[in-house]
Amino acid sequence: MTSIDELFADIDPSMLKCERLDLPPAMTEQEVVRLTSELAGRNLSADTGGLCFLGGGSADHYIPSLVPALTSRGEFLTAYTPYQPEISQGTLQAIYEYQDLICKLTGMGLSN
Repeated sequence: MTSIDELFADIDPSMLKCERLDLPPAMTEQEVVRLTSELAGRNLSADTGGLCFLGGGSADHYIPSLVPALTSRGEFLTAYTPYQPEISQGTLQAIYEYQDLICKLTGMGLSN
């Protein structure tokens, strides 16, 4: 391509917007973080009196900070965990069943 007009040649000209966009002035990263934090602060959460439908009705409960720290460790996330073979087997089975379903849905010989 030699020009921007060639790039947009296949688009109906009535759909192209040629006038300038009415955008706010550029902001620094800190200003964007401050703005998004302020906007997010307007949301209601389960902690601030909003309703929470997550968990299908299970009650709110405290999760110690140690739980996410332990469960996000690499040895618990790899396909092979030597001390938990049932997790490895479950992962392999889920992958196999997913690939098998995709093959049946698409009619292809294999799925990766």
